[in-house]
Amino acid sequence: MASNRIDVRFAALAEQGRTALIPFMTAGDPHPDWTVAMMHELVASGADLLELGVPFSDPTADGPVIQAASERAIEKGVSLESVFDMVRRFRAEDSETPVILMGYLNPIERLGYADCFAAAADAGVDGMLIVDCPPEEMAQLRPHLDASGLYPICLVAPTTTERRRKLICAAAAGFVYYVSFKGITGANRLDANTLVQPLADLREDTSLPLVVGFGIKDPQGASAVAFAADGVVIGSALVATLADAESEAEALERICAFVAPIRQAMDNTDHPGKQVAS
Repeated sequence: MASNRIDVRFAALAEQGRTALIPFMTAGDPHPDWTVAMMHELVASGADLLELGVPFSDPTADGPVIQAASERAIEKGVSLESVFDMVRRFRAEDSETPVILMGYLNPIERLGYADCFAAAADAGVDGMLIVDCPPEEMAQLRPHLDASGLYPICLVAPTTTERRRKLICAAAAGFVYYVSFKGITGANRLDANTLVQPLADLREDTSLPLVVGFGIKDPQGASAVAFAADGVVIGSALVATLADAESEAEALERICAFVAPIRQAMDNTDHPGKQVAS
């Protein structure tokens, strides 16, 4: 089986001493016809991996910004199957950038684990971040994920106990996603100083790259997190920036204006590997 794009990308970034920039966008928002072009623009503006949200009617981890984006996309007819089609069209021009789908179990169960993951892999998806799937349930999904070559992306929170943290890390592949604070997406503003010890603890439990998300809104915040983490996710702030774009051209311009300064700020920040080497 070919190497997963997530492994390839993180290995390349480590060699370059760079931290991954992972923007999140809701598939189909502001308009389904723009999504593929927006994915390409994210890459052109400096994204290393893409996290694509699958619209869902009852999200539990998402704040009001991403909830509203999901509602708008659902109203325009976006489904899990149409998200697969978007990824497939993206892959026609980009065979290297990793794509992770973020969503919930219900649409996956509706299609069936084996059929869903096979379709995702066929479209060009590399990993699945299933928010409401705890590690105990992941055991049921893992054989189907493995058969399709998809990585389960697992979440660790500040409230996660040490025992459970080890369980989650053992179930993860690709990278471990650390939720930077208690709460929903888009809430608060992250204090990067609070990440040092939790990430150090996580590095004792896994050799996978550590990615931080929730509460990162701007170049300053991304730069501060990039010092300690292997990857930075920016979601709600980008989704909010795109929400009222009136044309594809306007959406693409907003992506460049938002993402490029974040990429630049992160590239001016030492990667943790550099700190160890020095």
